[in-house]
Amino acid sequence: QTTANMLCRLTSNSRRLAPTLLRPLSSEAAPTNLTINFNLPTSTIYDSKEVSSVIIPGLAGEYGVTAGHSPIVSQMKAGVLQILHVDGGEAEKYFVPGGFALSHEDSVTDITCPDAVPLDDLDSSLISSNYDKAKKAYEAAEEGSEDKANAQIDMDTNRAMAAAVGVTVG
Repeated sequence: QTTANMLCRLTSNSRRLAPTLLRPLSSEAAPTNLTINFNLPTSTIYDSKEVSSVIIPGLAGEYGVTAGHSPIVSQMKAGVLQILHVDGGEAEKYFVPGGFALSHEDSVTDITCPDAVPLDDLDSSLISSNYDKAKKAYEAAEEGSEDKANAQIDMDTNRAMAAAVGVTVG
């Protein structure tokens, strides 16, 4: 394909998509709260819960979502998911090992993670110990092996948990 053909195709596709990206002005009042659905494979933490905002550990960086946020799909990295409730007070914090967050146009955000642990339930000494075990397993594993990859994941996850509770490892 020539560069000119490619540019024409991109321009044509952009023109076709442009109307879907424009939202008509509405006389309806904008929502004041965000609704979250927070799900794990074996349980639901929140189903249609109204909150003030949520702070998500996105793979490309941490970001906050409030009512009226632009639609976005984000892969999450291991880190702290923070839920700020409507009544104020302290943020509810969970350590998540990853997952996905989907923010919809209607001020609903779906959060799906393989696991979530309240930050207060994390044991810093156990995290340090698990990190050390993972590091030893990593050093002992054969280069390019599944064992080495799993040990790397364990190290990264324990490092993220340690950072979440203010502990330095490694």
